[in-house]
Amino acid sequence: MHIGCPREIKPQEFRVGLTPAAVTEAVGRGHRVTVETGAGLGAGFTDGDYEAAGAGLAPDARSVFAGADMIVKVKEPQPAERRMLRDGQVLFTYLHLAPDPDQTRDLLGSGVTAIAYETVTDARGGLPLLAPMSEVAGRLAPQVGSWALQKANGGRGVLMGGVPGVRPANVVIIGSGVVGTAAARVAVGMGANVTVTDRSLARLSYLDDIFMGRLTTQYSNAAATADLIRTADMVIGAVLIPGAAAPRLVTRDQLATMQPGAVLVDVAIDQGGCFETSRATTHQDPIYQVDGIVHYCVANMPGAVARTSTQALGNATLPFVLALADKGWRGAVLEDPHLRAGLSTHGGRLTSPPVGEALGLEAITPDQLLAG
Repeated sequence: MHIGCPREIKPQEFRVGLTPAAVTEAVGRGHRVTVETGAGLGAGFTDGDYEAAGAGLAPDARSVFAGADMIVKVKEPQPAERRMLRDGQVLFTYLHLAPDPDQTRDLLGSGVTAIAYETVTDARGGLPLLAPMSEVAGRLAPQVGSWALQKANGGRGVLMGGVPGVRPANVVIIGSGVVGTAAARVAVGMGANVTVTDRSLARLSYLDDIFMGRLTTQYSNAAATADLIRTADMVIGAVLIPGAAAPRLVTRDQLATMQPGAVLVDVAIDQGGCFETSRATTHQDPIYQVDGIVHYCVANMPGAVARTSTQALGNATLPFVLALADKGWRGAVLEDPHLRAGLSTHGGRLTSPPVGEALGLEAITPDQLLAG
């Protein structure tokens, strides 16, 4: 198979879809790999690194898209990239279609076979291609939130760990999955007063055990959330419904009950965000205020630590990239039900019912597609 890896063009996105190590693995199996010139520079990989691994270099994205049977990326294809996709081609990347009708329409119109990293599953019910970036984003969330809390950035001017005689910041984390647990680890390490909410008592019990009393757990409901955000200096949204739009858990009206200069960090923004007032921002312009509350809603947070993120993502995606290349998309998804769960579009048909429900579009399951 001819595998193509273009340079990411989303603003301030420095990750790359394939590492030189991944190229070595693919070429060693007899596949051809083409990488766009400069694609890896943001993550610290030179064109020479890719050439040494056996990749060919292409001068521009158009050359990559035109020649490749499968495109491997990091972020969802941007409008210019979507115009280069074609029927019969495989796209393997993060998609986050539920809050993005324009992208969904373009992918359906292209006929491309699109497989979404974020909905590929594993035997334990986890999301193995989302988990590494969730881990990175979770660890970054208290870090960027503490920056936003600084007075010069519009925040309350509260230090995360406080100082002797002055209380630390109150941090509320909504959701105790991979993002929430990673965020809790860093926020606790920074000395903040941390409360984690969730509707899974088993998960809350797990966090209570591993943190040994260094944070507070709270069963999540609307009343509890409303009460907690009133005294919060920082609220981190870490909820996920796989493949679907994120639920809105803090309303515009509730901002008036919060302390002026409090910070909302919406890690769920790729799926539409879990605060009513969230809108996607970039690393170039990461924050804005609504009713005196600072919002940090960068849609590609892991891009800020591109080398770490690229290596972590590459470790997780490589087995699936090789399976798709070795067996073709149909053979790979027929053999692996977990990869099949990531199949989102094929030949103009939507194969993700959660996306169909979110966007009001007709959808079938991957199993129905393959049976037909």
